[in-house]
Amino acid sequence: MILRTFGWSFVVTVVGLLIALLYGNATGLALVAVLAVLEISLSFDNAVVNAKVLDRMSEFWQKIFLTVGIAIAVFGMRLVFPLLIVGITAKLNPVEAVDLALNDSHRYHELMNDAYPMIAAFGGMFLMMLFLDFVFEERAEKWLPWLEKPLARIGKLDQLAVVVAGGSLAFVAWLSADDPGNVMIAGVLGMVTYILVNGLGELFSEAGDDEDDEDGDEDGAEGAERGSSGRSGPSPLALATGKAGFFLFLYLEVLDASFSFDGVIGAFAISTDPIIIALGLGIGAMYIRSLTVFLVRKGTLHEYVYLEHGAHWAIGALAVCMLVSIGHHVPEWITGGLGAGLIIAAFVSSVVRNRGAGGGPAAEAGEDERLHAGKV
Repeated sequence: MILRTFGWSFVVTVVGLLIALLYGNATGLALVAVLAVLEISLSFDNAVVNAKVLDRMSEFWQKIFLTVGIAIAVFGMRLVFPLLIVGITAKLNPVEAVDLALNDSHRYHELMNDAYPMIAAFGGMFLMMLFLDFVFEERAEKWLPWLEKPLARIGKLDQLAVVVAGGSLAFVAWLSADDPGNVMIAGVLGMVTYILVNGLGELFSEAGDDEDDEDGDEDGAEGAERGSSGRSGPSPLALATGKAGFFLFLYLEVLDASFSFDGVIGAFAISTDPIIIALGLGIGAMYIRSLTVFLVRKGTLHEYVYLEHGAHWAIGALAVCMLVSIGHHVPEWITGGLGAGLIIAAFVSSVVRNRGAGGGPAAEAGEDERLHAGKV
């Protein structure tokens, strides 16, 4: 199970470290290793949220996420994206941007820092909308009932997430941004991207569910037999395919991009060499992908029900850190520590809950999900 899930990550690690050794000697090797650990620590909550979405996707779109998605994450976001940002900021063509990155890393770093407020505004707003949509929704399971119950109650107000996120963006742009106009534009684009991609995914998922319901009416006996099996989680018919799968895939890629913004910028505190940064963050991104698949196949989110809550609270903390960082530097150990701490606390709470329940419904649901995921 471990080798099948993390096999490619191990291969990429070996190849990446060898390239780092040849490219930058022992120093390059050490920097790549540190960057890989940094990426994993900053993005663990990303893996948990990814697993929740991936569990809704068909086998075909899961494979697309693990092939095309990896190429986009590793090469697109960790190598091409910084070059693109620098090129747009400094009005350079791609060749000039690459030349600047390889031959004037100090100037390259300065341009990335100049663009960071807009990057943080876009990513922070996307993640803020994701967090608010989660906490404002009524849920049967509550990790922090003293806080989640009142949030779900006020969340009945239509479009409250947009109001809170937009108000936060305006306040930060007015208080901290050197260029409030560009920060506002980038933040609004982040909100619009979330609303569009998330909305399209839900739209086509609902359309697919309606078609499945019609098919189930035509074959009631078979549906009853499936229902009597007691299996939890999405049935094969309920998994997102076609347009729904595509938009869920697109949603995952934008989500990954939002998480990677902070890591890409933070990596410059360790190294300004774009090749070293791409190698280190690329290795880390591979492990996040593998961890996502592991969580799905093991049914971990169904067995440890508060993990999803912890991950979303970690996303909220990261969103706040990104908004604060528009005007003030936030050390990477704070963002990484907050995320890891919240997820660990949620995991411990889940273990306590399961023991208190005697391994009843939650454990059975987890076992059923593992059996189902093993077929994927």
